[in-house]
Amino acid sequence: MIDIPAGAVTLSDRRTRRRWTVEVDAFQLAALPVTQELYARVTGGRPSAASGDRLPVENVSWWDAVHFCNALSELDGLPPAYRVHGDEVEWDASAAGYRLPTEAEWEYACRAGTSGPHYAPLNDIAWYRENSDGRPHDVGTKLPNAWGLHDMLGNVWNWCWDFYDPEVYGTYRVLRGGGWFDEHWSCRASARRRSHPTYRVDDVGFRVARRSSAGGA
Repeated sequence: MIDIPAGAVTLSDRRTRRRWTVEVDAFQLAALPVTQELYARVTGGRPSAASGDRLPVENVSWWDAVHFCNALSELDGLPPAYRVHGDEVEWDASAAGYRLPTEAEWEYACRAGTSGPHYAPLNDIAWYRENSDGRPHDVGTKLPNAWGLHDMLGNVWNWCWDFYDPEVYGTYRVLRGGGWFDEHWSCRASARRRSHPTYRVDDVGFRVARRSSAGGA
């Protein structure tokens, strides 16, 4: 887990042409997406279409990611961040357990102090359509950003905590980062995608976050 300092980030949505600034408290974010090996160790499952311990887990829904976060918290002796009540989930921001990043946290961490579409030349940092050979790749094999985070762009999309636009899309949740099948314009720090929380596909995974070890949210 990487300590991410507090700061602010301006998000944007091309569909609505809206921009909004979010203050981000200090938090922790995993340096790598959840791998198939870790997912299997925590849940006993191997849902991915591709096979390899160091490949990012994919074919996981938003709900799968939520349940994984709670299971990993319990395995590490931490209070779970999520309380699940049927088809609803409540996030306890005071809990020290693992969770999904908010999309503001995700973009802020992805940018790592930069302001362009990506934090370095895309071929150096991301597996995407032009260089992936039509498949995901082992995590951590491309260069990290300035804060030590690998695969923030490309390889697999990352589920985030947030609803995309409840008034228009109901329960759909936010995806960030782009995947191995995407063109370069989808592998941008600002790119937003949406999906139903039960949806599973072979280029969507996730990484985990936690509140700051110093006690922030």
